[in-house]
Amino acid sequence: MSSESIESLARLKAEFQKLPGIGPRTAERLVFHVLREPREAAAALAQALLDVKDKVIHCRVCYNLTETDPCRICSDPRRDQEEIWVVEQPRDVLAMESTGLIHGAYHVLMGHIAPAEGIGPEHLTLEALRDRVRRGPVREVVLALNPTLEGDGTALHVQSLLADLAVKITRLARGLAVGGQLEFATAGMLEAAIRGRTPA
Repeated sequence: MSSESIESLARLKAEFQKLPGIGPRTAERLVFHVLREPREAAAALAQALLDVKDKVIHCRVCYNLTETDPCRICSDPRRDQEEIWVVEQPRDVLAMESTGLIHGAYHVLMGHIAPAEGIGPEHLTLEALRDRVRRGPVREVVLALNPTLEGDGTALHVQSLLADLAVKITRLARGLAVGGQLEFATAGMLEAAIRGRTPA
C-alpha cells in the first residue's frame, strides 16, 4: 500500500508541496519525518504554525513583522530614529540586522514597483514613508533596495517622492551583485555595501 492511498498522509504531503521549494520527494520525506516524531512534536509544529498566523502583525510605524506594536526596533530608545533604512521585505530587515552595523530604524515597503506584475506605487507603503519623513525629525533615508531593475525603479520613485523634503537620501554601494537579492547576500557583502553607501 502506498502512502498516496492513505488519505491523511496524502493530504499532509499535498500541504507540504504548497510550500515554496518543496517538491513531491521532499514533501514525502517531511511526511514520514512527522510520522516518526512523537505526537507532542507534531502538536508543537502545528501550534507554531497557528501562532505565526494569530500573533504576527505588521508594525504600524515601519511595517516590519512583529508581535508587539510598535515593534522592538521602533520602540528601542537606543536606535537612531532619524536614520531610516528603506527595504523591500521584512526578510531584508533580518539580513541587514545580521551585519550588526545598523543603528537606525527601518521602513518596509512590502515589495517593489513592478508594472509588468501589476504592482504600482499605490500597492506599497510609500505614502506612509513620506508621512513619516515629513513628520520627522529624519536626517537620512538610506535606500537599501535590491540591486535589480525593479529595485532601481523603486529607488528613483522614492527619491522623487521625498524630493521636496529636507532629508539626505543615500543608497547602498554597489558591493551587491546586480540582479541579486539582499536575503542571499553574505554579511561581508552587506557590510561593504553599507559602509560604502553613496548619495542617491
